[in-house]
Amino acid sequence: MEQGLVERAQSGDREAFGDLARQAGDRLYAIALRIVRDRDLAGDVTQQTLVHIWREIPRLRDPERFDAWSYRLVVNACYDELRRHAPRTVAIEGWDTAVPDASLTVHDRDQIERGFRRLSPDQRAVVILQYYLDYSLPQIAATLGIPGGTVRSRLHYARQTLRAALEADARQILNGSEAR
Repeated sequence: MEQGLVERAQSGDREAFGDLARQAGDRLYAIALRIVRDRDLAGDVTQQTLVHIWREIPRLRDPERFDAWSYRLVVNACYDELRRHAPRTVAIEGWDTAVPDASLTVHDRDQIERGFRRLSPDQRAVVILQYYLDYSLPQIAATLGIPGGTVRSRLHYARQTLRAALEADARQILNGSEAR
């Protein structure tokens, strides 16, 4: 984000905040969608985050940290919404915008989606920050306000869960073809 735009928004400039919201909104929505796995809920989370940013931006100490700060706010809003909507069923839709590699087959996308749904919101957040935003481990720790060891642990268990899901699907396919 342009530091001057953030500073103008901090001083109450509504036009500057509008520009800031337009620039950040798509990224915040993409992060929310990848965590909550529901388009409508991701839209709600993004809207809540932008309102929170408007209210809290005057207190942001370092305008250069706007991106990391806003990502932390959206991740926390996702956690809040997922706690509120815990029993909610999550649709498989969304991979058309959630998977950057268009070369994946529908089967591959479904497998990844099934594995991703098995992750906790905490694990989803670190996976998204590392693989979608290309954040380093220290950047993830700073953004989420957690120790680096916790980031490494969540990534380890997330990868393990995804690997197990993909292997289970492969076994199921193999067993299904042997049964014929």
